[in-house]
Amino acid sequence: MPITLASLPSKIEGIDEIEILIIDDGSTDNTVDVAKQLGIKHIVSLNKNYGLARAFSVGLNKAIELGADIIVNTDADNQYCADDIQKLVKPIINSRADIVIGERPISDINHFSPIKKFFQKLGSKVLSIVAGVKINDAPSGFRAFSRNAAMKINVFDNYTYTLETIIQANVKGLVIENVPIRINKELRKSRLISNMFVYIIRSIFTMGRMFLVYRPFRFFALIASFLFTIGLLTGIRFLFFYFLGNGAGHIQSLILSSILIITGVQTFVVAIACDLFSINRRLLEDIQIRLKKY
Repeated sequence: MPITLASLPSKIEGIDEIEILIIDDGSTDNTVDVAKQLGIKHIVSLNKNYGLARAFSVGLNKAIELGADIIVNTDADNQYCADDIQKLVKPIINSRADIVIGERPISDINHFSPIKKFFQKLGSKVLSIVAGVKINDAPSGFRAFSRNAAMKINVFDNYTYTLETIIQANVKGLVIENVPIRINKELRKSRLISNMFVYIIRSIFTMGRMFLVYRPFRFFALIASFLFTIGLLTGIRFLFFYFLGNGAGHIQSLILSSILIITGVQTFVVAIACDLFSINRRLLEDIQIRLKKY
């Protein structure tokens, strides 16, 4: 942490005042004591380890409470080049973006294995399709948020915030921009991604869950359309044999068709209900934003 703090800029063009906020997620390495010795005024110390997503959410809310106009998130392991913070905040200062994501040179990172590089790139492409916005480095934690974006973001996932915030941003009309950044030499192994396979599975689950939460009508409507279409085709198949005089031998197709069509209709009703719940959630989020402002 001392290395990371020492590298942070004291001046940034277009920024009047810079404050440092440290989130201690129940660490056992004397983070709070070291931070105080280094003169850090703003520290939030959680009583136990809640995980990256919870720590990020707490930090975001605390920064809003402190009156921050732009919030930059970086890791304490000095992974990201602090000199590139200027590049991160520039699109927000110029009112081009609400969220800026630092894009690491994945292909050139020596301590990333070939398989990790492959899945990092693949994951970013898949998320881009799911979120409907181009993302070049989805797992990157080096990000800048405008105050408006920070107030609209709500993190529900307990594992990581990186994927969820991207999906939320597009749904809530926030503009995301990718900015190429540099990285520093690795000081320690990642504590979040200890197992690549587990990370991939949990990331897929997170994307699916967020798509369900923020696009419920589309999610269930797609399932309903699939079931209804298969059921309709199966029914047409039965009618074909029926008019050929062989309907009795394909009665199973009629039963299957009925089940699929009924299930498809029921799933579409669920889609409508979930869409109404989604509208209610958005209204609650609007109230939350108003409360944060005042």
